[in-house]
Amino acid sequence: MNVLLHDLVDHAAAMNPEAVAIGHDGELRTYAAVAAASRRLAAWLAERNIQRGDRVIICLPTGTLLPALLYACSRAAAVFSVIHEQSPAAAVRHVLADAEPALLITDGPAAAAGAELGVPTVGSAELLALAWDGPEPGLPAPPLRVDPVCLIYTSGSTGMPKAVVSTHAQLVFAATAIASVLGYRGDDTVYCALPLSFDYGMYQIFLSALAGARLQLGSPGVAGPTLARQLVAHRATVLPAVPALARALARLLSRPGVAAPRLRLLTNTGAAMPAEVLGELRARIPSLRVQLMFGLTECKRAAIMPVDEDLRRPGASGRALPGTEILIVDADGVPAAPGTVGEIVVRGPHVMAGYWRRPELTASRFPRVEGLFPQLNTGDYGWMDADGYLYFVGRRDDIYKERGTRVSVTEVEAAAYRVPGVEAAAVLPPRAEDATDSATLFVVGVLTAQEVLTALRSELDEIKTPRTCLVLPELPLSRNGKVDRAALYRLWQEHAHV
Repeated sequence: MNVLLHDLVDHAAAMNPEAVAIGHDGELRTYAAVAAASRRLAAWLAERNIQRGDRVIICLPTGTLLPALLYACSRAAAVFSVIHEQSPAAAVRHVLADAEPALLITDGPAAAAGAELGVPTVGSAELLALAWDGPEPGLPAPPLRVDPVCLIYTSGSTGMPKAVVSTHAQLVFAATAIASVLGYRGDDTVYCALPLSFDYGMYQIFLSALAGARLQLGSPGVAGPTLARQLVAHRATVLPAVPALARALARLLSRPGVAAPRLRLLTNTGAAMPAEVLGELRARIPSLRVQLMFGLTECKRAAIMPVDEDLRRPGASGRALPGTEILIVDADGVPAAPGTVGEIVVRGPHVMAGYWRRPELTASRFPRVEGLFPQLNTGDYGWMDADGYLYFVGRRDDIYKERGTRVSVTEVEAAAYRVPGVEAAAVLPPRAEDATDSATLFVVGVLTAQEVLTALRSELDEIKTPRTCLVLPELPLSRNGKVDRAALYRLWQEHAHV
């Protein structure tokens, strides 16, 4: 039974030691090799006096070393946190000051922040020299299932990132429950072009290990012109995608002479996937099946659709994971009737332990109900149908008033995608401090702004249609492939002052 995080790789290594676990940039590592490397690295951490509960910050480029380091921290009873190697200096300093790590592992400019704050720092060269070869020394005492193993820093609408704490039990339950619905197979090659600092990307390591599948890590920039070629070359069968990645693939496959990969499964979470993009991909990849998901960092995943159920239930986000529950509650916390919009509440063993050093926020978002599973008050809104399918309406920051009418960013963006000629769309809700009463729609496509707004009125109620539309050559994206709304706000400011 998998009870600790590193049990995942140990079980995979015991079942099929010579199966490829991780591939990257021509380098292949088997499950036996990754498990052995994690034991060597765990012993190395113990030699450096990394003790139970100590934080280890990992700020490295994508590569085969990183998964081995995560399992090593698990064995050493340490708590890992992966941050993007291109994170701004201010964000790195915030994480280091907040986590107070015993060790920083980096090759990049984060080392300067570590030196500034007195954090012991090592580069990957020292670890690579011992990870893949040599004897396996004795290991420290193992952690308990209730011990924390991971901090995932997640940004809110304001302020600096806050860390969600995951224990071994919570992380393993979440990964196992997700795996039971997605059904990764031992003969799969999961192509991950997402950064491993993004929890959607990181969990591909654990989902692949549960199936004994091969995880092929994409290099930076792979979402560009080489994406289709990489999927074909590596015989990828599973693609975890965000909308920007899926749109890029659909665009590539529309070009003459571009071979279609033999994908059998595409998954999506983090942002709503436009139905038009899925339609293009299904038309060009006949073998493709789709599973849409809804989740938050605070519970990893809340709901997953059955295969291709989006074709039968447009707009649905799925049903609760096995062994968990989703409730829709009204303003008084009372469960709402099917079809009624309310706050999404998630219950189950996948609800994480809370926020690192944020007791007041933890108490408000993770209330402890006596005798029941931990509960997550998401602050997001949705409704459920009579069959238990969740329909997401909007995140707490994505619900706004347009001329007195309650509107969801998701609703307006979905309508914009239905306009012929619109390739991408994003909505910036109005901000009270800007003294504006209308959202701004940003689009990429061949239409003028006025043409978009005119066409949008046939897809959306007049009162919900934004008054302003800006046409961009491309939408600004974060490192995780999501729309960068802070960048949209800067573009809005520039337009407002023209």
